[in-house]
Amino acid sequence: MSEGTERKTYRIQNLSCSSCAKTYEENLKALPHVQDAEVNHAAAKIYITGDATIAEMEKAGAFDNVKVRDVSESKVEKESFWKKKENYPVYVAAVLVIISFILSYTSGENAWLPTAGYLAAIIIGGYSLFITGFKNLIRLKFDMNTLMTIAVIGAALIGEWQEGATVVILFAISEALERYSMDKARQSISLLMDVAPSEALIRRNGVEQVMDVADIRVGDVMIVKPGQKVAMDGKVIEGQSTINQAAITGESVPVTKQVNDEVFAGTLNEEGLLQVEVTKLVEDTTISKIIHLVEEAQAERAPSQAFVDRFAKYYTPAIMLIAFLVMLIPPLLLGGGWHEWLYQGLAVLIIGCPCALVVSTPVAIVTAIGNAARHGVLIKGGIHLEEAGHIDTIAFDKTGTLTRGIPVVTDMYPHHNEALRIAAALENGSQHPLAAAVVRKAQAEHLDYAAVNLTNFQSLTGKGVKGDVAGRTYYIGSPGLFESLGLGTDARIAEWQSEGKTVLLFGSDRIELIMAVADELRPEVSGVLHELHNMKISTMMLTGDNERTGAAIGKQAGLSLVKANLMPEDKLKVIKETKQQHQVAMIGDGVNDAPALAAADIGIAMGGTGTDTALETADIALMSDDLKKLPYTIRLSKKTLTIIKQNITFSLLIKVIALLLVIPGWLTLWIAIFSDIGATLIVTLNSMRLLKVKDN
Repeated sequence: MSEGTERKTYRIQNLSCSSCAKTYEENLKALPHVQDAEVNHAAAKIYITGDATIAEMEKAGAFDNVKVRDVSESKVEKESFWKKKENYPVYVAAVLVIISFILSYTSGENAWLPTAGYLAAIIIGGYSLFITGFKNLIRLKFDMNTLMTIAVIGAALIGEWQEGATVVILFAISEALERYSMDKARQSISLLMDVAPSEALIRRNGVEQVMDVADIRVGDVMIVKPGQKVAMDGKVIEGQSTINQAAITGESVPVTKQVNDEVFAGTLNEEGLLQVEVTKLVEDTTISKIIHLVEEAQAERAPSQAFVDRFAKYYTPAIMLIAFLVMLIPPLLLGGGWHEWLYQGLAVLIIGCPCALVVSTPVAIVTAIGNAARHGVLIKGGIHLEEAGHIDTIAFDKTGTLTRGIPVVTDMYPHHNEALRIAAALENGSQHPLAAAVVRKAQAEHLDYAAVNLTNFQSLTGKGVKGDVAGRTYYIGSPGLFESLGLGTDARIAEWQSEGKTVLLFGSDRIELIMAVADELRPEVSGVLHELHNMKISTMMLTGDNERTGAAIGKQAGLSLVKANLMPEDKLKVIKETKQQHQVAMIGDGVNDAPALAAADIGIAMGGTGTDTALETADIALMSDDLKKLPYTIRLSKKTLTIIKQNITFSLLIKVIALLLVIPGWLTLWIAIFSDIGATLIVTLNSMRLLKVKDN
């Protein structure tokens, strides 16, 4: 078969629980032309290596009424919970139980009628349960379906028809709750999928037409009108507008876009008409990568989930053993009645269904990762989400992280426009980053430096530049250049240098202008660091700058510690040393300082928008250049850890309490199943609280 080794992806619906996902995965692997199969329950996706028709895949999941569709069909019409076909047998069974209950008081001599009604309810409502349960029993596989099948049949055999039928209905409700909770948890991803339009107005070969995004090619020209969403990633080739990038970065403040600027699928064009050259296919757009990475992240098992899985592996057999002992020991050794203790043993089996425990971690993880994605924070898996909650030290790169990464003129003396105009004309011919700061300052002052007639321009390597204007030779450069020329010095130089700024001098036969240039702190830095310190998190800056500049930045920002004069290997060494006693996160741009980012417990990339490297390499990517996302991410992580602990503790506690009711003989099938449903519902609702964690 030519396509035998191709890995294909499909979307699925209706898969109830993680236990069902394992069963479905085994069924898929058993299909004749399938070499391997993987079920991502959290993202509702399956991966097939080999070849299988949709009909075959749906048949493999028929036990849970699984529906399969192509991965490109990212959205389907939502079906009301009450209208789901898999719920119809439950409705019929519920009606039969109610009628049978009434008949049990009114049937008189026809006492068999209620029993027949309960039997019909058990068969109709539990048909799919029993099919799966019996198959598992034959394979000696003991999961919740097996336990429920044994319990319901056992209840019928000892004449507890009413309770057996009720348990079937309540178990179906419990499964529906679990399915609903996962659907609810996935809603953040559904919202992301709805972000980008499915069609766009395209000009190709001079002809304008509305096209499906799947048919758009790289190089096509996309016309985006005011009020429309951008359908594809691309580069502006004509027009100017403001774009709301909240869908990608979580920031609602619009960004001005003009010719040669990048725009991203899913963002909103607010006012101007744009012509955009498409640069990526639909599957390669930033929003598509985010959705894919988040779905993959939701499937990763967090440490707490691994604990639950290990616990459940021993928990179910232990419960079966306890149930067996409850059934036998009191009648054989303590003179108890067989009917009473068989009934108690069946109730223990129902207690053994670990629904709430199984759901306790994945619902919280999926909800939190989805919420983070909607706020412009990409978390690459449950393990990283949990790890972020344990962080007690954060190391910051300086340039582009704590600072804007763009040098600006912060001080100037005297404020002389003509001197600045000539200085900008000189620097306009230089390639040095500091030169751009002087040019931008002249532009901000609306000075026409381009009109200056500059001749004999010359670069003075490592010192500055010079050139002639109106017969005079002008210099701009370091204080060392002017000292070597014998043009003097100034007290302000030492003052500004002590503040960590770089000083530039301009003049001809004397100093005419002194400028201080610095890479400015981001405006939000102080507030973010204050918030982190309130969380008892230490902060440090790792920079290649000199001690003086590092100290000045550290003092201005309010950092706990500054380490300067560091090469990339030095930063790596600092991270490794700090890790010996602390949980460390390193935050940088995702490209530079890669060794330190990789060595930290959590690597956090700044500004993931448009940078494939940041998306692929970081454990967490802040999609906008906004450090305020950092405290939000840590708050979300800590909240997730708290909720997971609450869920696991509550799930186990409710089971222990129910089991203790066996001692006085008070445990009933009703109490057993209600404790399971109640715990599942409470755990689900508790996890949903993570949707309310906001980015302040």
